[in-house]
Amino acid sequence: MKKLCYLSFLSLLFCTNIFAQKVQFEEYDLSNGMHVILHKDNTAPVIITSVMYHVGAKDENPERTGFAHFFEHLLFEGTKNIERGEWFKIVSANGGTNNANTTQDRTYYYEVFPSNNLELGLWMESERLLHPVINQIGVDTQNEVVKEEKRLRVDNSPYGQWIPTVFANLFVEHPYRWTTIGSLEHLDAASLEEFQAFNKKFYVPNNAVLVVAGDFETEKTKKLIEDYFGSIPKGEAVVRETITEKPITSKIEATFEDPNIQIPAVFTVYRTPAMTTRDARVLDMISTILSDGKSSRLYKKLVDDKKKALQVAAFNYSLEDYGAYIIFALPLGENTLDDLVVEMDEEITKLQTELISEKELQKLRNKFENQFVNANSSVEGIAGSLATYYMLYNDVNLINTEIDIYNSITREEIREIAKKYLNPNQQLVLDYLPKKEIE
Repeated sequence: MKKLCYLSFLSLLFCTNIFAQKVQFEEYDLSNGMHVILHKDNTAPVIITSVMYHVGAKDENPERTGFAHFFEHLLFEGTKNIERGEWFKIVSANGGTNNANTTQDRTYYYEVFPSNNLELGLWMESERLLHPVINQIGVDTQNEVVKEEKRLRVDNSPYGQWIPTVFANLFVEHPYRWTTIGSLEHLDAASLEEFQAFNKKFYVPNNAVLVVAGDFETEKTKKLIEDYFGSIPKGEAVVRETITEKPITSKIEATFEDPNIQIPAVFTVYRTPAMTTRDARVLDMISTILSDGKSSRLYKKLVDDKKKALQVAAFNYSLEDYGAYIIFALPLGENTLDDLVVEMDEEITKLQTELISEKELQKLRNKFENQFVNANSSVEGIAGSLATYYMLYNDVNLINTEIDIYNSITREEIREIAKKYLNPNQQLVLDYLPKKEIE
């Protein structure tokens, strides 16, 4: 009897945990077109106020790259009612933290406060949207900040140039051919009026989603949102041109020399479909098969068994319009980059010709279940996911249902998607080499 009761308790606990992962939310639009998502969680006295804008590096003028990332910095400079240099002081003085980040597709700002500072968070984000001060001193200051960031993360960082190099070779027409940090020369050449015009075009309520997540009272919060955001004027609709890349039909070979490395690397890269597609999710699973953990195929083969690589990884870099499937390795000893490419291609061929086992498929599903649970384990993580699923996927409820898509993927699909996208004639091979010393 005790054993039965214990098993019943475990079953109840398991069901409760699964049920607890379902994220409840409410969404609606303000009259100015701003989308609002509320996620109530009163288990801890914490509140997240966040705004995601549908503007990223792909929305820039090719002669003015880096603007979206620049604004990630610039819009902390100050507003009509928040003096220059005071933003971070206000947040920390009220027990909060804040940050922002930019991708090729969107820009995201957020504050985490004790829940009694909900109104403060909403006011600050409304100030950023309605009353930003964009002047020359702010532009000049943040220009220096961005230059230092690029020096640290890209120019002087080992392997720091691989992303710009990969995307510059993988895309010809699409603005994914440049990266979020952009060109410092473009930023230097830009006028104050250009920065102001960029703000006017993209930082408008109808190009944004506001997420409030955590410990709040619903009706009070809705009133505060209306008070702080409802009267902000609607901007002109953001119209985007659809840019289509021609398929890659023959191997692309490229070389880059990095003065900050001693060990070369090789990248084999394939252009892949948008993050919203089922195919992209299958490619996510292929990445896990190849390089997630020490028992994964590429790691076990190249690092453990054959000892040809110091490091190897595969991942699907998914974006709103396209993606990049990337495999890279660092050689060990006398092994060449060509040796590694042959070995990596062999593992792709196996996926194209042989079904993975049922055991491997179940292991995959377990890993994705675990990732799903972890992604929804904090209110801060949930807020970011809600904004992303609305802005880039047009389906907020994917926060609850995307795992069902992964769980429905079959062994046959994994084989077919590998055949469809990961072929030698669709491949970019980048030899990433130490810079030769000039004699």
